[in-house]
Amino acid sequence: MKFAVIGDLHFPKVDSSVEGLEEAKRDFYRSFLDHFLGSEADLHISLGDLTHYGPTDELEEVYQIINSKDRNFYHVLGNHDLYAQSIENVLKITGQPLYHTIAKGNAIFAFLNTAKEMDYEDWGGSINQEQLAWLEEVVEASGTKPLFVFAHHPVYNTTSRSDIDKLSIDSNIDMWRVLEKKKGQAVYFNGHNHQNSIVHQGNWTFVQVAACLDEQAWRAVELTDNHIIISHHKVTNPLMSNHAAFISEHMNYFHPTPEASGTEKDIQCVLPIHTVSEITS
Repeated sequence: MKFAVIGDLHFPKVDSSVEGLEEAKRDFYRSFLDHFLGSEADLHISLGDLTHYGPTDELEEVYQIINSKDRNFYHVLGNHDLYAQSIENVLKITGQPLYHTIAKGNAIFAFLNTAKEMDYEDWGGSINQEQLAWLEEVVEASGTKPLFVFAHHPVYNTTSRSDIDKLSIDSNIDMWRVLEKKKGQAVYFNGHNHQNSIVHQGNWTFVQVAACLDEQAWRAVELTDNHIIISHHKVTNPLMSNHAAFISEHMNYFHPTPEASGTEKDIQCVLPIHTVSEITS
């Protein structure tokens, strides 16, 4: 099976008084989402900050594009998705659960909520005890099956910049008490930090995906009988890049990340899927 993952899309409401900005926004986001949702995959997943501020019109407009493609689309919430209105309202518009799991093929997919509701001062991540207990059950129940976890914020001190204040799940939350219970291969995908990064720790591989305005790309993941293959798909289109730079220039609270691409080791990897006998021996 295959799935595709994007980082922070930041679909915005723009200043219509800036000449050409509405057109650039329309062309960029429709073109990028056409490429992403046009990629062959069983699931298409957003790692949060799908919108830039989270008002109803941003959410409805981007979902209108997404829903026109007839794809299995999953969206975990980011801090930007929750600035304008409550979690309850946002979930009504998106039609997505706050956190949940699905089983697909021989793998388990867990979608977390790490974003805070309408908190303008602290854009770092959090996860309450109820959800953490739920995640612990998911990790243990997954056994030796491949487990894929999707969240907006990284686990503290894993991927690039995740040791910086407000750029991870709160370091006081003991995520490793839960994660270390995983048997077999597991991958944790996150956005938030706008920089590609891949880090291996124990049974876990942490994959951070750059923001779409900085890099017009996504991660494609293929699950075979023996491997998890994580690759990097980039759209090379000068007009899209120009539109992205123009939009970024006129967005409040968005700053381009020069090091967004990371290094070569931060964009792709191949992970072996160990058998039960290999894990227990």
